Amino acid sequence: MENNNIKIFSGTANADLSVEISKYLDVPLCKGETKYFSDGEFNIKINENVRGQDVFVIQSTCPPVNENLTELLITVDAFRRASAKRITAVIPYYGYGRQDRKVQPRAPITAKLVANLITKAGVDRVLVIDLHAGQIQGFFDIPVDNLFAAPAILVKYFLTKKIEDVTIVSPDSGGVERARAIAKRMNATLAIIDKRRPEVNVAEVMNVVGDVKGRNAVIMDDMIDTGGSIIKAAEALHDKGVKKIFAACTHPVFSADAVERLDRSVIDEVVVTNTIPMRGKKKSQKIKVLSIAELLSKAIYSIHNNTSVSSLFV
Repeated sequence: MENNNIKIFSGTANADLSVEISKYLDVPLCKGETKYFSDGEFNIKINENVRGQDVFVIQSTCPPVNENLTELLITVDAFRRASAKRITAVIPYYGYGRQDRKVQPRAPITAKLVANLITKAGVDRVLVIDLHAGQIQGFFDIPVDNLFAAPAILVKYFLTKKIEDVTIVSPDSGGVERARAIAKRMNATLAIIDKRRPEVNVAEVMNVVGDVKGRNAVIMDDMIDTGGSIIKAAEALHDKGVKKIFAACTHPVFSADAVERLDRSVIDEVVVTNTIPMRGKKKSQKIKVLSIAELLSKAIYSIHNNTSVSSLFV
């Protein structure tokens, strides 16, 4: 790969992931200094020439969401003012993605606001993994590549485990399309959890749609936040006679005491990717972390060389 005019810059949210991507592409990370002042303000200094360069800024807008989002915007502004030729924001986890529509009067559509902020900051292209809602791509007036971790990473992992009598379970009606596609790839059956959510972050499972008795279940979701939905879904499956229960998601938000709750649950293994770093979170023998570095490296390579990234969507 010709790397003469490509720069990979790591935000503080994805330092370990950025190092992996740097090694895959054989491109050293762009030198820079980042710091927070005592009053909370973020500052960055780029320590090498980036004029006319193809810059990729890697930064998830994960918790602390507002700090990481602000860091991304300020970093992009710094590269724009340093005359970078093209700036691609590589956002493995897109924060505020759940606020993609008005669910009640006088409510914001924050996912759209964030898209506007990123575009106005000077980003030319966005690369993300598993947007919570596909329509967020339409919130941008610049190209957006929304890659999926399940086909390239999660499905591959479960196939190597050679689990028999597998049923892929969607934890709610919104994830049925995702679960159906994965079930087809794994030659598995499909089940759906009929869920009611009385208030934010509180889920009440009502029913399991599908025959799961005596089978092994893999609950597939795009993210796990507090763990409430996944745990209640697992309990419902356990009550229906499921033998082994696996949970898988792309984004391990794991807020509050989610890891401890998963540890105590009937779930046998929780498989996640490193779109959100696990540093600072309680360690658990149940949690298996898979890397998305290779997938993102291939996408960055294709974008830099102006070749198709369509094969990565399969």
